[in-house]
Amino acid sequence: MKKIISIDAIKKFGFEFLSIFIGVFAAFALDSWNETRKDKYVEIKILSEINNGLKQDVKDIMLNMEGHQQGIQAASYFQKVILNQPVSSDSIRQYHFRLFRNFISIQNSSGYQTLKSKGLEIIENDSLRLQILSLYENDFNSIRKLEEDYSELQFHQVYYNKFNDYFSSNLILDAEGKLSGIRYPIILGQKEKNILLLDLWRIKRNRMFIISTCEDVIKKIKALQKNIEEELQ
Repeated sequence: MKKIISIDAIKKFGFEFLSIFIGVFAAFALDSWNETRKDKYVEIKILSEINNGLKQDVKDIMLNMEGHQQGIQAASYFQKVILNQPVSSDSIRQYHFRLFRNFISIQNSSGYQTLKSKGLEIIENDSLRLQILSLYENDFNSIRKLEEDYSELQFHQVYYNKFNDYFSSNLILDAEGKLSGIRYPIILGQKEKNILLLDLWRIKRNRMFIISTCEDVIKKIKALQKNIEEELQ
């Protein structure tokens, strides 16, 4: 004889099943909400770290730009010297140092490295994520390669020895062997004179190129900072 399931039993079973379903769904929803909140917290923390690092990056880049500007002034100084135009001999030591000075490119990338370790997709804003990626992987690398790898922009290695070979007989050293003045009139053969003037022109143009590149990168940094700060609000 078949056992007939009562309506009340069906209702009870349905209610229990619905209760279990709702409980499981709620648990999953709560877990998902917690993960989303956790990811948002991590995103905010990373963006704040990146933004703070970019503030220091701007300062570091501007210091290098200032150094390159001083290198341009030094090149102008020695152009005048070679052409026997009046200059301050007291400044010879600092200009000689600045003329050949190289710089390294420093980026505060800890925030970006954290982002890569957590996964780039943690940045929900697609355009912001691409902006960060482009700055760190392209623009910062471009500056680093210019400052440290591009052979013609390694001023000390390329120009220092040749300049001193041609020009040292016109320099005055003190008793301690320190550069202290210039011996006038400048004595140079026409060939050496032309080579030095051409090298000084190249130094100026190359430093101007680095400065221009740095200015473009600073504009991109400031644009990224603005977007990060808007995202953090």
